[in-house]
Amino acid sequence: MQQLKRYSVVFLLLLSTFSYGQNSEVVKKYIETYKDLAMHEMLRTGVPAAITLAQGIHESGAGNSKLAAASNNHFGIKCKSNWTGETVKHDDDARGECFRKYPSAEDSYKDHSDFLKNGARYASLFMLDPEDYTAWANGLKNAGYATNPKYPQVLIKLIEDYSLQQYSLMALGKTKDTAVVTSASGELTVTTVVDGAADFLVARHSQVNYPFGEFKINDTKVIYVQRGTFFLALAKQYDISLSKFFEINDMAEAEQADKDQLIYLQRKRKTGANEFHIVQPGETLHAISQSEAIRLENLMELNLLKEGQVPAVGEKLHLKTKAPSAPLLALKENYSLTPAKQPK
Repeated sequence: MQQLKRYSVVFLLLLSTFSYGQNSEVVKKYIETYKDLAMHEMLRTGVPAAITLAQGIHESGAGNSKLAAASNNHFGIKCKSNWTGETVKHDDDARGECFRKYPSAEDSYKDHSDFLKNGARYASLFMLDPEDYTAWANGLKNAGYATNPKYPQVLIKLIEDYSLQQYSLMALGKTKDTAVVTSASGELTVTTVVDGAADFLVARHSQVNYPFGEFKINDTKVIYVQRGTFFLALAKQYDISLSKFFEINDMAEAEQADKDQLIYLQRKRKTGANEFHIVQPGETLHAISQSEAIRLENLMELNLLKEGQVPAVGEKLHLKTKAPSAPLLALKENYSLTPAKQPK
């Protein structure tokens, strides 16, 4: 009986592979629909886009499974004790099992990332190289994500057959391609990427365009992240200790980004690339130090400022040489934000 069951698993695997091969256009359409979302989730949580897409294709039958079509559940995630959202009954390992139901596919993708990121059993995955899809595929199986013994091979075959690795590399700014990425707020757009070059642009409320992926400001490595991005995942991804991560960004410790922002991957410079910076409405010293890639303490020292002081809008801050006098300060009642905590 056990041998028959083993043959059944292999047969279903072959049938699944054959089905994907015969319906490659369906799979390609699925990839085109959800690749941007997978890259967005990689930036937010660190789950490789290639893995997310492969799981989505396999678990949802490229979006055509009953669970995906009726409940927007693209990853076969069951209810679990901590689930408080809508549910649906579906036959899987047993009849009538409880599965999560989502308002949209985007909610399913987000929950899949959070499910992995916040699950203790999957913690070891985030110590792996995000480019090593083979290790991630095997890690998911070892952590108990699926009962199919061939689960890693299924994911790896999909990634290689449909070149899904390119989307992980795009999210990391390490490839050349063209794509359009849309954030949860609908603000993120992307054009041509050339090894993370400045053609890959992010449109934001500030109307300043930054390259997508890793780039440099003032000869300092930096990335632009979206609100909700987990700092621990970023620190691990770029092999930076969490304490140093906050120190080089002149930030107080936090779990995740509370807004779209620049995050530096190495210590900022003592002086800026520009001679001056004109203070804009709502800008804090910390925001200026990030936009100009100059250390907060040096920015304050050059401009004869003390902690907690906010220069008035329109004041000219010196970035290379010491100012002859301190700038005019904003009235306290006009302070829209307080400066970030300085490192010790």
